[in-house]
Amino acid sequence: MQLLISVVNSQEAQAAANGGADIVDVKNPSEGALGANFPHIIRSVREQTPIELPVSVAIGDAPNKPGATALAALGAAYSGAQFVKVGLYGTATSQQAVFLLKGVCRAVRDYDASIKIIAAAYADAQEIGAFPVEQAPAVAIEAGADGCMLDTAGKSGDSLFSHLGDEELRQFVQNCHNGGLVCALAGSLSAEDIPRISAIGPDIIGFRTAACDGDRVSGVIKRQQVEQLKTLIAEAAGSLS
Repeated sequence: MQLLISVVNSQEAQAAANGGADIVDVKNPSEGALGANFPHIIRSVREQTPIELPVSVAIGDAPNKPGATALAALGAAYSGAQFVKVGLYGTATSQQAVFLLKGVCRAVRDYDASIKIIAAAYADAQEIGAFPVEQAPAVAIEAGADGCMLDTAGKSGDSLFSHLGDEELRQFVQNCHNGGLVCALAGSLSAEDIPRISAIGPDIIGFRTAACDGDRVSGVIKRQQVEQLKTLIAEAAGSLS
């Protein structure tokens, strides 16, 4: 299971890299769960982190505006992303979600076919009126995306486990893997959640607050906390082997 750390600038990216993160994820928490950061920030992160360390970029909690979303995805790709994450926030139907994701896939792959597209659903979708969790892997597969992830839109103390149980999460992971998708789980997770998530079996686990010395918006990523998360992931993997 790979460790993804969400960062807001190149200084945090260096702390994440030094702590052993497998993927550095650039976002802007003040704009939402998958808030988009500026192109110059993404370029700075890519330029100042080891080339072998993949950079993921969130492009927003996307409304149902396929053209604008495709342009944002191309901007992330041009700025140095190896993964482009798009939140299925505003699409109401599978048809809309597939159309939006296909536009993203085409825009990015016309530029660089090696860049991976990750469709993100929200564990609290029912509460916020976002695209249904259970349908997300299927639309990602149909659109030709490379992966699917879960996050939470609300960040007021709830976590991924506040909205979905272990069996629902296992089914989500299984549906992703059955379709050949990379699967990631995130959503206000804590270090204590790592053994539980490890048993569910995603490919990637994502953190921000648990790697910060403060909250998700005003806190700062610390190398020591990233190291702790990395150690706990290794221990959880060892207990399952």
